[in-house]
Amino acid sequence: MRIAIAGAGNVGRAIARELLDNGHQVLLIDRDPKALKMESVPDAEWLMADACEITSLDKAVLNNCQVLVAATGDDKVNLVASLLAKTEYGVPRVVARINHPKNEWLFDSSWGVDVAVSTPRIISALVEEAVSVGDVVRLFSFRKGQANLVELTLPDTSMCIGKTVEEITLPDDASLAAIVRDGRVITPTPTDVFSAGDELLFVASATAESLIKSCFIEQ
Repeated sequence: MRIAIAGAGNVGRAIARELLDNGHQVLLIDRDPKALKMESVPDAEWLMADACEITSLDKAVLNNCQVLVAATGDDKVNLVASLLAKTEYGVPRVVARINHPKNEWLFDSSWGVDVAVSTPRIISALVEEAVSVGDVVRLFSFRKGQANLVELTLPDTSMCIGKTVEEITLPDDASLAAIVRDGRVITPTPTDVFSAGDELLFVASATAESLIKSCFIEQ
């Protein structure tokens, strides 16, 4: 898969190295000559250009990319690059970095963004997840589908302890994606039995998210 990354700073280069290790082709784009540290990611393609300009994206042959990652430190640049990638080049998957939480509401399909990644939100969610037992914690939002990845850790008092997956009726638009138990990720089957301390991962709409807790814990 060919992936373009707008922004060759520390974040962009780190993403590029991970993707290259996974066997993908990576193009790093940045307009700042100081950011073009080619020796740091020697296996990537490099292009000194402005990701907000059509002529630059033409040079990048963006229409041959399956994914664009807008990873600059400027939210305005990330939004414009995302919009151009989606509307002008038909890039199937656009992932955008959110630098400032106050701008999070902008990063949706109207700007061509399929997945928005907010570092502050992820860090706060991980903190909540580490200390919250019995509460539903949102870990991630999938903007295009208006769905969220949420987590619930079962306390000892959960009414579903000892019950099987098929015995629990979830709200509409909610699906149990995984059970994390003793450091192992379990793909749930109808006959799996819930245990205290299980970390349950759900994909759910915002409406369903608010109803999940009542399925496992008496209010």
